[in-house]
Amino acid sequence: MGTRPILIVTPRIPAERVGALQALAERAPVEVATFGGRDHHFAGAAPDAGVPEHRVPEHRIARVVRRGDWRAVVVGTAGRIALPTAWRATRRARRPFVLWSALWHEPGTPAFLLARPLLRRIVRDADAVAAYGSHVAAHVSGLGARRVLVAPQAVDPATWVVPAPAPRPADDPFRVLYVGRDAPGKGVESLLVAWRQAKLHEAIGAELVLLGPQPAADAGLPGARALGSVPPDEVRGWLDRSDVLCVPSERTPGFVEPWGLVCNEAMHRGVPVLATDAVGAAAGGLVRDGRNGRIVPAGQPIELARALTALAVDPPAARALGEAGRRDVGAFSFAAWASGMLAAVEAAEAR
Repeated sequence: MGTRPILIVTPRIPAERVGALQALAERAPVEVATFGGRDHHFAGAAPDAGVPEHRVPEHRIARVVRRGDWRAVVVGTAGRIALPTAWRATRRARRPFVLWSALWHEPGTPAFLLARPLLRRIVRDADAVAAYGSHVAAHVSGLGARRVLVAPQAVDPATWVVPAPAPRPADDPFRVLYVGRDAPGKGVESLLVAWRQAKLHEAIGAELVLLGPQPAADAGLPGARALGSVPPDEVRGWLDRSDVLCVPSERTPGFVEPWGLVCNEAMHRGVPVLATDAVGAAAGGLVRDGRNGRIVPAGQPIELARALTALAVDPPAARALGEAGRRDVGAFSFAAWASGMLAAVEAAEAR
């Protein structure tokens, strides 16, 4: 049984997921079926994941499931028809089925409302569920899932733990960093409102740097600048020159941040994270208010401004939060993800 591969069905293999797949492949054969679609990952797709990959249109996923002698089929929640198609094909092939879930709420879009009965049926029928974190585990358990295991989200320590090339200049200003897309639910507008309210640039010469949003996104605010997309090594460099990472995500009818891997990246660099309660990394137990970061209510710029001000006026406390984060993020590793995913596969086999 151990020589049969596990099939993972997902839209694409993002660069930050490669190490996790390879960690799993060291313990069990793995193949991935990708069907494309919109890319929601800041770092983009990986050119080579180091595991066999089947690239097929979404409507052809069933063929991949049927023609392989899979130990188990693991399917994520992204895509239009990939999940129900792969679930039905797996059941017909009489293979263990694992739902790999990132959902910790039910969207209110018309499309989801139509699909909700089927999704709930899949959740209850799955032989096991591999959840992004404790927040997802609680959600799917409430929907009737059995055998729920957590596969914690992680980033590559080889990229994010390397020492900084040079010490930060002593006269560097207090800097707030945002990393991500400028899209509904990401909260960029709330961050800009909070920045205007905090007046940290006028008071202490602080800076707000936005990585991902295009230059016009800074709205011409004093001390704010948007630089567009940058490669991961430049993100790391900006983290080393920043005092806090802000993840201001908000809930929309169609989106709630599943995790936010940039939180892991910042913690590896010893940077405290200021996140809203709509961020999966906060709801899932990585970012902890007052221990290794700050958590504020989503969609409330005034609370965001107060938290930014508190961090700016007490640098030693901010540094202490960052050092605690550097220690805490060690438990969110590729090895831990692989262990959680393999445990879900084994639980599905046992059923």
